[in-house]
Amino acid sequence: MQNFSQLLQRLSDAELDFVIVGGFAAITHGSAYLTRDVDICAVLTEENVARLRQALGDWNPRHRMTPQRLSFLTHPPAGQTLNNLYLQTDMGVIDIITSVLGVGDFVRLKDKAEELEVDGRRYRVISLEDLIKAKETMGREKDLLTAKELRAIAAKRQGK
Repeated sequence: MQNFSQLLQRLSDAELDFVIVGGFAAITHGSAYLTRDVDICAVLTEENVARLRQALGDWNPRHRMTPQRLSFLTHPPAGQTLNNLYLQTDMGVIDIITSVLGVGDFVRLKDKAEELEVDGRRYRVISLEDLIKAKETMGREKDLLTAKELRAIAAKRQGK
């Protein structure tokens, strides 16, 4: 079962400072693209990791990129430096990254982010311009197709 809205609400309620990026951001900007996860960009300080553990704790968060599917509640130990987290929860998949290829780190993303509504709540979402750049930098076929669609959305917004 995937419930992206509940995932985002939990993170927001836990006062995690984040920007929505990736496929869900594309959908938020108007893309017809389908996604199977929520990608966010955040700084993974020890305090933020504790917030994530508290927010996701009752949804069985596990590391999805490890064969053992270790529990995020106990691995890695507190104080270990993290760059990215790829988690499977009972409410869906969430990837937490500290920077976006072709665009920059959390501070850069947050500075240019747009505030958009998702199911009645407002969140920071990667700007349309930055999302297009990120998708094109990724270079995968699905990302290039999404970037093309996002360019059409941007042109429509500008009245072209």
